[in-house]
Amino acid sequence: MDSAMGIVKKGILLALLIASLFITNFVTKRNGLSKDNTFAFYFFFLFVILFPTSFDNTALIVSNFFIILALRRLISLQSLLTPKEKIFDASLWIFVAALFHFWSILFIVLVFVSIILHVSRDYRNWLLPYIAFFTVALIFVFFALLFDKALLAQTIDNAVVNLKFDYFTNKYQNIALSIYAAIAVLFSFSQVFSLSSKSLILHSSYKKIILSFVIGIIIFVISPNKSNSILMYTFMPLAVMATNYIEGVQVKWVKETTTILITVFCLLSFFLQL
Repeated sequence: MDSAMGIVKKGILLALLIASLFITNFVTKRNGLSKDNTFAFYFFFLFVILFPTSFDNTALIVSNFFIILALRRLISLQSLLTPKEKIFDASLWIFVAALFHFWSILFIVLVFVSIILHVSRDYRNWLLPYIAFFTVALIFVFFALLFDKALLAQTIDNAVVNLKFDYFTNKYQNIALSIYAAIAVLFSFSQVFSLSSKSLILHSSYKKIILSFVIGIIIFVISPNKSNSILMYTFMPLAVMATNYIEGVQVKWVKETTTILITVFCLLSFFLQL
């Protein structure tokens, strides 16, 4: 029975990871952040296998999935269609994500930034994140009191800051982090410096992508029980930025060489960590 439940659990987590990949690719193409290709899907996949410990972190996979759902709603806010529903949905998903990994709550900053960028004049939009918070909080407290009061204490215990980086169990995890850091610097700086050349209508979306990446880094830095897998919060925005970089390279051999090198480094790191 235990083995059957374990298989079901792994299957659900795999489904959430695959869904995260497809949603990232869908959001990127649907909102004009990339051309009609699957680079976003591909780079997200490479980042996942770069840190194989991510497959063992159930709470993080679930939390990141909800954050991606929130980012989907916030990025589509640029259309100004049903903004209140999108703000509420994004806030709701972020607070649900925080139940699985507390510091993902920092993504609520992105909601308020989105309101400033698009719909700041309507005061009701500013109230929606608070309504979403109390909705999730009330349901969670009711559930905890009914089934497991320890969930409340567990959530509070996770609301601590840990700035120590002493979690490496082998040198290959350090190598993987170094590879990811180099990739992140290349793509993030490229995105920032190329922002002025993007269409004005997409500037707000790119700013949200950059900010979400920064928030993901902050979560990694301050989270307790630190591990490379916490960088999962940066996978979606970095995949979008990587796609933009590759699409912006005019010289074909440079584009192909960059993609091949990143692929080789990620695969090599994956097998070394097994």
